[in-house]
Amino acid sequence: MVTVNDILAYMETVASRYMQYDWDNNGLLCGRRAKEVKKILIALDPFEEVCREAKNVGADLLLTHHPLIFSAPKAINDESDMGRAIMLLIQNDIAAVNAHTNLDCAAGGVNDVLAAKLGLENVEIVNPVNGIGLMRCGYAKEQSLENFLSAVQENLHCDGLRYTDGGKPVRKVAVG
Repeated sequence: MVTVNDILAYMETVASRYMQYDWDNNGLLCGRRAKEVKKILIALDPFEEVCREAKNVGADLLLTHHPLIFSAPKAINDESDMGRAIMLLIQNDIAAVNAHTNLDCAAGGVNDVLAAKLGLENVEIVNPVNGIGLMRCGYAKEQSLENFLSAVQENLHCDGLRYTDGGKPVRKVAVG
C-alpha cells in the first residue's frame, strides 16, 4: 500500500524541502499522511476547478507545483476560492501536496527542464547559495527575438507570450 507519506518521502529524494525558499510553502498542505494513494491528479495550480476534477476522477492525492496555501488564511469557508477548494478536498478525503521553489531549484527540476526545452547551453545557476538557486541562465544560438519566441511557443506548447523587444538579438537567456 502506497501512502501520502510514501509520496512525500520520494519527493524528498527528488526536490528536498531544504531547497525551498523561506517565503514558500511546500509539502503536505491538506490531508492525512497515512492516506492510501491509488490515484494522483497532477496540476500546476490547485484551483477550485482542479480540486473538483480531483474529486470527479477519484483521486486520493492532488499534487501541484504551486501551493494550495501560501500564507495562513484568516478563514476557511465557502466565501473564497481557496476556502472552497480546501473544503472540497477535506470533504472528499483528498490530500494536497506541492513542490514549488524546491522543485524549481532541484537538479533536473522545473528550471533545468525549461532551459533544456529552450535548447540553452552552458546553463548555470543564477546566484547560487550552497550550490542551489532558483533561476538558470544559459546561451541560445544567436537569433532574432521573433525566431526565439517562435521556438519558445513551439517547445513549450504555449499559445501566447508577453515580451518587450529590446531591439537586439537573443543570445543569453534566463529562466525561472
